[in-house]
Amino acid sequence: MTMENDRTGRPSQRREAGGWPLAARRLLTRREVSADGRAVFGEGDPKWEGFYRDRWAHDKVVRSTHGVNCTGSCSWMVYVKDGIITWEHQATDYPSIGADCPEYEPRGCPRGASFSWYTYSPSRVRYPYVRGALLKPWREARRRLGDPVAAWAEITGDPATARAYKRARGKGGLVRADWDEVVELIAAAHVHTIKTYGPDRVAGFSPIPAMSMASYASGARFMSLIGGTLLSFYDWYADLPIASPQVFGDQTDVPEAADWWNAGYLIMWGSNIPVTRTPDAHFLTETRYNGTKVVAVSPDYADNVKFADEWLAPHPGTDGALAMAMGHVILREFLVDREVPHFRDYLRTFTDAPFLVTLREHQRGLVPDGFLTAADLGSDEEHAAFKTVLLDRATGEPVVPGGSLGFRWGEAGRGRWNLDLGGTDPELSLLERAEDAVTVALPRFDEGTTEGGSVMLRGVPVRRIGGRLVTTVFDLMLAQYGVARPGLPGTWPSSYEDASEPYTPAWQETITSVPARQAARIAREFARNAERTRGRSMIAMGAGTNHWFHSDTIYRAFLALTTMTGCQGVSGGGWAHYVGQEKVRPLTGFQHLAFAFDWQRPTRHMAGTSYWYLNTDQWRYEAFGPEELASPLGAGRFKGKAFADCLAQAVRLGWTPGHPGFNRNPLVLADEAAAQGRGVAEHIVDELKAGRLAFAAEDPDDPVNFPRVLTVWRANLLGSSGKGNEYFLRHLLGTDAAVRSAETPPGERPEEVVWREEAPEGKLDLLVTMDFRMTSTGLLADVVLPAATWYEKDDLSSTDMHPFVHAFTPAIAPPWQARTDYDAFLAIADTFSELAAEHLGTRTDVLAVPLQHDTPDELAQPGGVVRDWKAGECEPVPGRTMPKLVVVERDYAAVAQKMRAIGPLLDTLGTTTKGVTVHPDREIEELRRRCGTVRDGAGAGRPALATAADMCEAILALSGTTNGRLATEGFRELQRRTGGEGLVELASEREGERITFADTRTQPRAVMTSYEWSGSETGGRRYSPFVINTEHKKPWHTLTGRQHFFVQHDWMAELGEQLPVYRPPLNAIRHYGDERLHEEGRAEVTVRYLTPHSKWSIHSEYQDNAYMLALSRGGPVIWMSTADAEKIGVKDNEWIEAYNRNGVVAARAVVTHRMPEGTVYMYHAKDRTVNVPKTEVSGKRGGMHNSLTRLLVKPTHLAGGYAQLTYAFNYNGPTGNQRDEVTVVRRRVRRVEY
Repeated sequence: MTMENDRTGRPSQRREAGGWPLAARRLLTRREVSADGRAVFGEGDPKWEGFYRDRWAHDKVVRSTHGVNCTGSCSWMVYVKDGIITWEHQATDYPSIGADCPEYEPRGCPRGASFSWYTYSPSRVRYPYVRGALLKPWREARRRLGDPVAAWAEITGDPATARAYKRARGKGGLVRADWDEVVELIAAAHVHTIKTYGPDRVAGFSPIPAMSMASYASGARFMSLIGGTLLSFYDWYADLPIASPQVFGDQTDVPEAADWWNAGYLIMWGSNIPVTRTPDAHFLTETRYNGTKVVAVSPDYADNVKFADEWLAPHPGTDGALAMAMGHVILREFLVDREVPHFRDYLRTFTDAPFLVTLREHQRGLVPDGFLTAADLGSDEEHAAFKTVLLDRATGEPVVPGGSLGFRWGEAGRGRWNLDLGGTDPELSLLERAEDAVTVALPRFDEGTTEGGSVMLRGVPVRRIGGRLVTTVFDLMLAQYGVARPGLPGTWPSSYEDASEPYTPAWQETITSVPARQAARIAREFARNAERTRGRSMIAMGAGTNHWFHSDTIYRAFLALTTMTGCQGVSGGGWAHYVGQEKVRPLTGFQHLAFAFDWQRPTRHMAGTSYWYLNTDQWRYEAFGPEELASPLGAGRFKGKAFADCLAQAVRLGWTPGHPGFNRNPLVLADEAAAQGRGVAEHIVDELKAGRLAFAAEDPDDPVNFPRVLTVWRANLLGSSGKGNEYFLRHLLGTDAAVRSAETPPGERPEEVVWREEAPEGKLDLLVTMDFRMTSTGLLADVVLPAATWYEKDDLSSTDMHPFVHAFTPAIAPPWQARTDYDAFLAIADTFSELAAEHLGTRTDVLAVPLQHDTPDELAQPGGVVRDWKAGECEPVPGRTMPKLVVVERDYAAVAQKMRAIGPLLDTLGTTTKGVTVHPDREIEELRRRCGTVRDGAGAGRPALATAADMCEAILALSGTTNGRLATEGFRELQRRTGGEGLVELASEREGERITFADTRTQPRAVMTSYEWSGSETGGRRYSPFVINTEHKKPWHTLTGRQHFFVQHDWMAELGEQLPVYRPPLNAIRHYGDERLHEEGRAEVTVRYLTPHSKWSIHSEYQDNAYMLALSRGGPVIWMSTADAEKIGVKDNEWIEAYNRNGVVAARAVVTHRMPEGTVYMYHAKDRTVNVPKTEVSGKRGGMHNSLTRLLVKPTHLAGGYAQLTYAFNYNGPTGNQRDEVTVVRRRVRRVEY
C-alpha cells in the first residue's frame, strides 16, 4: 500500500523504491520522486517553469489565416506579447453545421502551426532590394537626366547595360534601397513600356485570389487600370480540370468536405486527402464510420491508402483506361442488360445522352459529326442552330426541348431556358425505332504507330431525319465503350475477359495492371450504391490525375462514371475535384473590383500557359507536332502545323486570348485610326487583311512583341509553378540555364509562326517580386519588395472545402520596412500617375478580346466549325470570326485616384456574373457610409477604397454569397430567364442578412446560397454542386443545357475526343530518344518523373521553415523504388542526379518499398534556397523540381468560339501539365560541393 502525502496528495517518498539507480536519482534532486521513479514533483514557482510559461504568454489574440493556396483555409488565432508574435493556435469557433454531421473544427496542420517562425526568420525580406548591376546605372542615369522615364529608356535601350544586369540575375548582388527610389524605378519602367511598346507589354502574375482577395485585387486593379496583362493561374498550375468546361460548362464547382459524410461510396482517385487536404481528412475517416466504403486509386502506397478499404494501383497515367473499363461494366449491367430506372431517367433529363447526332462520310466509314439542330430541320426561329433535337418516345418524332443554348440568349428564349421536358419522353436509344444499323468508325489510342492511335468499327442504330443520318449520343456511347447489342454490326468484345478490344476489364488490365475482376467489382459496387442511394457515389480526384497532358480525357472518363449513374447534382455524390484554393465565394464583388470593372470593361486577361509557352521560347524545342496526336479519322487540320501554329490560329480566330495583342502598340493603333477618321476596329481589320499588321502570337521572338515588365506578387513563379524552369532562365530572364535540348529541326518548325534563327535571351526588362521571404523568384528578380505576412494585414479567405468566409487581421504592424500588397501597389500607382501625367496623359487603348463564355459570344461560330479568315475561308469579323476589338479610354494620370474609389459603372451597368446582372444601388450607398466618400479627383463622391479593409468590405457588400438581398435579386433575374419556380426561395430565407468584414473578423461566417454558384446551402444543407440544376431544372451552361458526353468542335473531332476515350501518357522515349549520357562505368536508369504535392510543405511555402525541416530530410530529395535504386547502386540518403534534355537536379535518394518500379517522385515544390549543391552534369548549382519539365500545349484546350468552348479567365485554356516527362537518374560519384 502506498501512503499519500497529506499536503500534496502525491505518493509519499517514505517507502524506498528498489534499485540503486532510483536511489541515486533521489540523491541528485531536492524534489519529491515517485515510487517508480517516473515523475518528479516540485512546489513553488521555479525559474524554469516561469520560462516555459512565458513562452506562451500573450497580451493580445488576433484572428488571421494563411494565404498559401491551401484548400484548408483554416482560421487561426495569433498570440502577441509586447508587440511580438509568439505563437499561433487553431481557431475553434466555427459555426456548427448541425448535429447530423461532424463539425469542421479544429482545422489546421503542422505546416500552418509553424508559420509564425517566418515573421522573424533569416529568410524574411526586411527591406526593398535592387540588383546592384541595375541600381548603379539607374542612379547614374537618373542623376544625369533628371527624368526617371528617360533614365529607364536609356538603360534598357543600351544593349551592353541591359545585357549586364540581365546576366546578373540569380547571381547575388541584391542591394538595399529605399521605398521611394524603388517605387520610382518601377513606375518609370511601366510608363516607358506603355509609351513605347504598349500597356499589353506590362504583365502581372498572382495566383489564387481566394487565399487573400484584397491582396490579389490590389495588383490586379492596378494592372487593369493601366491596361496591363493579367495572367491566369488555374490553368497554368494544371489545377483547372479542363473536362469541367467541356462537360459542365463550368470552371469548377465541387462539394464541401462535409458532404463526404453523405456519400455511400467514395473513391479517392489522384487525390491524397490526408496529405493535401489535411484539415478535412477527418471527414474521410468519419464517413467510414457512417458505413461508406472508401477506395484508393494510386500507383504508390500513398498515405491515403492506409485510410481506404481497398487499393487499386494502376500504372501512372493509365487511370483513364481503368475508368473506361468501369464504364463498360456499368453500361452493360445497369443500362443494357438491366435498366436502372434512376439511371435511365437521369440520363434522359440531365445529360445529352438522348440528343441526336448526325453521321458523316469519311474515307474509313461513317463518323460522328455534330448535334442535329432546329436549323437542320428547316427552322428559322431565333438561334435555331443552337437548339438541339431529340426523339420523343411517345410519337417517334423529333422534338426541340427547352434548355439548350439557343434559349439562353435573346428575348424569344426568355422563360424557356429550363430542363422541364413537359410531356416529352426522350428516347435514349434508337435501337427499337431504327431504320437501319450502320458501322461507325471510332478512334482508339491504345495501339498504332503514332500518338494518334488507330480505328475500331462498331455498330449503331440510325434513322434519317431532315435528310440526315442520325443516332443518339447514348448509342454512340455504347459503341465507344464496346457494349454490344443484338443486330448491330462491327467488332465487339466477346466478354469481360476479352483483352483484344476496348474497353473491357481484361483490356484495361493489360494497360494498368489492375486485375480485371477487381476493376469490374469496383465498378459494380460504385453503381449498385448509386442505385440504392439514388446517386450518393462520389469520386474525389486531384492533381495525381489532372496534371497529365491528356488530363481532359482522364477526367471525362471519371465524369462519365458519375453521370451515367445519376450522381451529379446529388448530395454525397458526383465529382469532388480538389486542386488549389480556387473558390472565391464572394465572387461578384471580388471580380468587379479586382479587374476594375467599376471603371472600365473589359480587362486584359491572358491564358498563363500560352503566355509562358511563347515568351519562354519553349515552342522552339518541340520534337513532334499536333499532327502526331491527330486521330486517323481527322480531317488533316494539323498537317504540317506546329503547336505554336495552333496557338496562333486560336488567337486570331478569337478562341483564346493573345497578349501582347499586335505587333504594334495598341495606343498607336488607336491614334492611327483617329488620325484617319476611322473606327479603331475597322482600321485594325484593314491592316490585318493588308498584311501590314499581325498578331504578336505569330512572331513572339520579334523584340516589339516581348513582354517587358513583369510583377509577381503572392507567388513564387520561378521556385514553384514555372514548368520548364530552365527555359524561363535562358529566354525570359537571360541568365545561366541548364537546358540541353536541341531546337526543333528545320523540317518540323512552325508554318505560320515566324522562326528567327537566333533565339532571344533576356526578353524581360524588369522583374519585380513582392514577398515576405526570399524565394527563387526573389533571387532571380531585379527588384524585391518586402511584403507583409498573413499576420500583418487585413484580407479575406474562402475555399471550396468549407462554407465559410473569414478574415486576415493584423496581429502586428508590418515590421522593418515591409508593406502590405495593398499599400505597395497604392504607392506604385501614386508615382506612376505623377509620371504618366507628363508622359502619357489620356490615351485610347484597344483590346483584342476572345469570345467570352456566359455571353452571347457563345453563338459566334455555329457547330464549332473552323473557318480561318487568314486562309480566305471567311471574312475577319470582330466578335464573330476573330476577337472582339474593344476600345477603352485611359486617363493615366488618374490611375491612383481610381484605385482608391469605386467607379460609376456599378451604378449604370450593375454587376454581371455568369450571365446574371444585378444592380447594387443600395450597397453603393451603404459603402459610402461604411468606407467614407472620396472628396476630390476622378473618384469624387464615390465610396472609398483607401485601405485593404475597405476593399474587403466592398467585396462582401457586392456579392450574393455574403449579401442576401443581392442573392435574392440574382435568383429573381435568373428565374425570369428560366421560367421555372423555386429559385428565389433558395435565397429568400436569408434575404435580410449581410456579412460584413467586422463579422468575419469576429468568427468565420457561413455564406448564403447565391446565383453565382450551382449548389445550395439553403436550410443548412451541405454544399454539393449542380443541385440547383437537378432540383430546379436550371440548365448547365452548355450547348444542350445538359451535361455532355459528346463534345462538338472540329478540333475535338480532329483529335478523336468527341466522346470519352482513353489516351495513354505521351511516349517521351519515342519522341525524345535515349537521353542517357552513357558515361563509362556509370549505371543509369530511365524512369517516369512525377512531382506530387508534399507532406512537409504547401507548394514552396514551409519547405524552408525550421520546424518543417526538423520533420523531414529537407532540401531536394527524390523518392525511388528499391528496385530502381539497386539498378544504379544507390543507398538511401545518398546523393543522386536526375537529368534530361530540360535540365538537371541534384538530390538525395529516398529509397522505399512504397514506390513502384520505373517511377520516381520529386515532391512539389523544392525551392533553390535549401541544400542545393552543384551538379556533375552542368557544373552549376542544381535545379528544382521544374528543371526537368517543359510545357506542351494541347490543341483541344485551345478550341473555342462555340457554346461551352468559349473563353473566360481561368475557365478554359491550355493547362501547364508536367507529368508525361521521363528522366535519367544516376548515383553521384564526385564530392558534393556548394
